[in-house]
Amino acid sequence: MRKTLPVEDLARDSRFVKINIEEVIFDPRGAGRRQDRRTGFNPDDPDAPDGARGLMHGIFVGEIQALEGAGRTCWDFDTGSGRDEAPFELKLDMARQCWDEARHVEISVKLTEHMGTEIGEFAEQTLLYQAACNPDPVLRLTGVNRALEGLAIDVFNTMRDFGTLTGDPILEFCEDWMLADEVTHVKMGSDWLRRITANDKERQQEALEFQRTIDKLFSFGGFRGESEDNPVHLARRFRQMAGFTEDEITELVDLAAQAQKEAEAMSEAAAASLGA
Repeated sequence: MRKTLPVEDLARDSRFVKINIEEVIFDPRGAGRRQDRRTGFNPDDPDAPDGARGLMHGIFVGEIQALEGAGRTCWDFDTGSGRDEAPFELKLDMARQCWDEARHVEISVKLTEHMGTEIGEFAEQTLLYQAACNPDPVLRLTGVNRALEGLAIDVFNTMRDFGTLTGDPILEFCEDWMLADEVTHVKMGSDWLRRITANDKERQQEALEFQRTIDKLFSFGGFRGESEDNPVHLARRFRQMAGFTEDEITELVDLAAQAQKEAEAMSEAAAASLGA
């Protein structure tokens, strides 16, 4: 079996359409959505059901990529303590995560059907798997387990609340179940980051900077934050349980706000260009 399988070679059937993160960020339709953003997944919002369905499909493909990424970490690195190796105990944690993600894929398939969505109805962007291909196992942990699985905490918490507000006990229960696993996955990333880089602060800072880059990209210009017009709210309590410090949470909030301001500036520039 090859090591570090490129994203182009991921096994997908004809139902899936892959796109890259740039297509998502620079989609001109996003400018209008950012300028007329509604309040999260408010049940009174007529767009809320379609927004929830699209997000649920994004969760589904994200779980597939998380499974693939954790499995690659088990295989891509020799066992050891070197910079390009992974400790055996870390591989055990990734194997446990594979089992969790496989279960999440099954749950997500059933939830997409429950919400009236077909597999492939929405496109699949593949940044999660690409982050899981980093040649440094520590950067994989920060990019996937701390940044992207951290986003999953925020998303699952939001979707669980949406299930509560809409009186959907199936959605509420399933999201709560998966949320508990995501807290564990992020906690594993936090613990292994500090354990592996305890005597290498330069490597730790490099990994955290990679995490910041991923976090900013996945704020999607206002998708996540702490204000009322952010669809997904940052789940502070669960992030604390997952090993985030108060300073790290504050920094993440600032990153999200910065991403939103930059997106709004892009929207204004695009509108001015169209007007001209």
